[in-house]
Amino acid sequence: MSQKINKVVLAYSGGLDTSAIIPWLKENYGCEVVAFAADVGQGDEELEGLHDKAIASGASECHIVDLKEEFVKDYIYPTIKTGAVYEGEYLLGTSMARPVIAKAQVEVARKVGADALSHGCTGKGNDQVRFESTFSALAPELTVIAPWREWDMVSREDLLDYLAQRDIPTSASATKIYSRDANAWHISHEGGELEDPWQEPSKQVWTMTVAPEDAPDEPQRVTLSFDKGELTHVNDEALSPYQALVTLNKLAAAHGVGRIDIVENRLVGMKSRGCYETPGGTVLMKAYKALETMVLDKAALKYREQIGLEFSHVMYDGRWFTALNDALLAGADAFAQKVTGDIVVKLYKGTATVTQRRSPNSLYSEDFATFGADDVYDQKHAEGFIRLFSLSSRIAALKDQQK
Repeated sequence: MSQKINKVVLAYSGGLDTSAIIPWLKENYGCEVVAFAADVGQGDEELEGLHDKAIASGASECHIVDLKEEFVKDYIYPTIKTGAVYEGEYLLGTSMARPVIAKAQVEVARKVGADALSHGCTGKGNDQVRFESTFSALAPELTVIAPWREWDMVSREDLLDYLAQRDIPTSASATKIYSRDANAWHISHEGGELEDPWQEPSKQVWTMTVAPEDAPDEPQRVTLSFDKGELTHVNDEALSPYQALVTLNKLAAAHGVGRIDIVENRLVGMKSRGCYETPGGTVLMKAYKALETMVLDKAALKYREQIGLEFSHVMYDGRWFTALNDALLAGADAFAQKVTGDIVVKLYKGTATVTQRRSPNSLYSEDFATFGADDVYDQKHAEGFIRLFSLSSRIAALKDQQK
């Protein structure tokens, strides 16, 4: 720690870890600490009293930045256009929030004249990579301090003792069953019984959605309207990106939609088990993909699916501010120009089922698809198509017969 740091901006949550980091930075680096918190829709409970907590822990300032609309419009909507789903199930809720948070942290650092950035991510997780990759891309001249990779504290008890010795108040206790991360898109749950993959999650794991078996016995239908790939209306009401997501979350959560329980591959190499609740996002992604099937032809949809697979790893791995990210988003946005129309989704007992779809750009034609009589398609033409489509197989078979 020989490097001289004058002022550091810390990504601050008000939790036990970052409450301990503030005095630790001051003691070990002799620097001023500015706390930074991002409002990405995690809820008023997490933000309440945050400023006073930061000052009580020793921060000279606390900046709370409202990023809710930016998060949904500039990060969630573009990701939806790619169709990205990590390892087949995870809708990337934590991953999507990190670049907008880290970007805002850099902006605060520039505003206050800081020469360093800090975070409370552990050395085992993905978030350290996501934060620091953004720092590298946007502010390579700033020093990065990651206390969990430096200090010798290893447990909650260690952190509580550290704060108690310095008379710094905290509402944290020695036992924390779950590690949770919430934003406008989702909430994640790790730890506790979830560390045993054979253990079914208890009811206390879930906090955002109604248990599907306790959901209403009557289904509810919701209409989503899109314009060039972006959600503009919910049930015919014009809403901002953030407000649209809030509305969908409320509707879908009441029907138990959006729960998943997965074991995923972390970027650092280990596997972790997590439970995620993404009610509104599940409905939004289902609706978007249903509308895509109306307007994209076979080759276009196949390529968009390839973009989605690649982008799921780009997002998960914290590579938002890269040339590859820009190229993938541009490709997805090109396809999204056709994604205009309306989708009806039925919510029922933990399921979201698309039941109606329409688009002015639809390639679906009842005239061509009908099983009844039609005047537009000559079925005899299929014979020549099949012979040409399978010609290479026919040639290979004839060669084999000659041998």
